[in-house]
Amino acid sequence: MRNLRMYSALAASFAAFVLMAVGPSSLAGQEKAKGKGKGPVGYQKPVKGTIPRTGDGQPDLNGVWMRPYTPDMTKGGANASPSTLNFTDWGKGKWDNYHAEDGDYAGACLPFGLVRSINAPHPMQVVQSKNFIAFLHEQNTWFTKVPTDGRPFPKDNEMDPTWFGTSRGHWEGDTLVIETKNFNGKTRLDTIGHPHSEKMSVRETWTLMNPTQVYYTIEINDPRTYKEPIKSERTFTRDPNGEVMEYSCEENNKSLLEGRIKVPDFAEWLK
Repeated sequence: MRNLRMYSALAASFAAFVLMAVGPSSLAGQEKAKGKGKGPVGYQKPVKGTIPRTGDGQPDLNGVWMRPYTPDMTKGGANASPSTLNFTDWGKGKWDNYHAEDGDYAGACLPFGLVRSINAPHPMQVVQSKNFIAFLHEQNTWFTKVPTDGRPFPKDNEMDPTWFGTSRGHWEGDTLVIETKNFNGKTRLDTIGHPHSEKMSVRETWTLMNPTQVYYTIEINDPRTYKEPIKSERTFTRDPNGEVMEYSCEENNKSLLEGRIKVPDFAEWLK
């Protein structure tokens, strides 16, 4: 099992790097990854059934969840919209000037950020209590903690921008709703490099449909980068035998494609 996970991780990493290597600058004439398509053909929302609940009556999301790898936000999941990203002038400049072959911040083991982590292929464990839900990512052993006890967001001048943002969660019936803002703007949304700014806000929903499937939606609003929201819906699957394993990220790892993953010029990247 451990060897299988290792080989699967290697395969996923190789696939991700190939996508990075043929990033935006190499997609001219192919809609430049603007995202034609609405997700998997025949996708259907999971069937609602009897769901497990915690002691306080909420849907029980505890466990290890497998997610579809989504290297391109405009093609991943179902009902992805808009089908062609409508950039602002600032956003188009960020997109046109991004060249993965010049180096990706992930090559320096820096945090993926919230959205790119959700789009990654590695397992994620949910640890749920009455007042908090924690998301433990196998990728680089990152985690996020979401209060669900009704506390408000801090005032904007009381929050330091972060890689994963500041989140608050609440229940709307049997659906967990997570609102996140306060991003530092230094990550990308997906493997191929769709940009975002510090003005981004994210709304996620988790609806447990049956013991093993969650209907997940995400909506990204970033008025500095896009003229309209980016939306997608997907199915996550709970693995009753799954586990989140140790993950080691080493800067400038050797790659199968060109010798090593390049680290970007941070003086330029931080502008």
